[in-house]
Amino acid sequence: MLAASDLPARRSDFTAPRTRAAMLSLAQAFDVQGVAIGAVENRALPGAAGALPVRIYRPLAVGAAEKSAGLVYFHGGAGVFCSLDTHDGLCRLLANASGCRIFSVDYRLAPEHPFPAAVDDADCATRWLCAHAHEVYVDPARIAVGGDSFGATLAAVVCQRARDNGAPAPALQVLLCPVTDLSAQSASWKAYGQGYLLERSTLDWAVQQYAPGMDLSDARISPLRARDFAGLPATHIHTAEFDPLLDEGRAYADALASAGVPVRYICHAGMIHHFYCMAGGIVHAQQVIAAAGAAIQEALAPA
Repeated sequence: MLAASDLPARRSDFTAPRTRAAMLSLAQAFDVQGVAIGAVENRALPGAAGALPVRIYRPLAVGAAEKSAGLVYFHGGAGVFCSLDTHDGLCRLLANASGCRIFSVDYRLAPEHPFPAAVDDADCATRWLCAHAHEVYVDPARIAVGGDSFGATLAAVVCQRARDNGAPAPALQVLLCPVTDLSAQSASWKAYGQGYLLERSTLDWAVQQYAPGMDLSDARISPLRARDFAGLPATHIHTAEFDPLLDEGRAYADALASAGVPVRYICHAGMIHHFYCMAGGIVHAQQVIAAAGAAIQEALAPA
């Protein structure tokens, strides 16, 4: 898979365009293709710095004018790469499995738009859906935010900001292999930081693009560094056994649980980082997404 993606092997070879092209190649080779969906709509929302592109997925089982739960989704990619297209298969599978209309957000990427651009875009998209839910056939009481890897970071930060600012709070957050602490290097990073798809050299380079000169313990970058976790929405966290991010995902689950937040935590045996976006090559990923979607559907069931 690494060979097929043509990801740079040396830090000196990294550029944003090359890494973006490599991740798109990986998706084209190993993402699940041709997943039937009720409808897909590309539109733009008012963003922090202009129009914010969003791709809306309506599940097969939900009618065009039928109200459903909604999930604002932020793709991974370290704030520098990946796109709506690299996560299209995942969003289709997850929409059908969860029964949610999924709003996949094309937030701004670094280095063209460094921190806090992505955070501001994620916040704008979530607030827009909370305010305009009825316009897009979403139940405002059943809105979730979620994402994978760096996108899960954005989801966690959005929830913390909503709590702190008194904004409408999502009913659920769903974090797939989240990045929760860029200010430290865990034991899982030392064990799996090379040879398991996500390389330490890739992350170090991306951090320099996304947050140059920033204090990485800022909770808007490392949500595990927040002072308080009480009052956050119920949370589903998924980690992978051979993911460098395993320990920080588990630590975030523990921090939430200790603060009294309802947490559902699952570590997927044998899996690597980004496995959920390679469901065409890793068959188990389809089963994981189906189960994750069912859990979301249960959590967001009408009262």
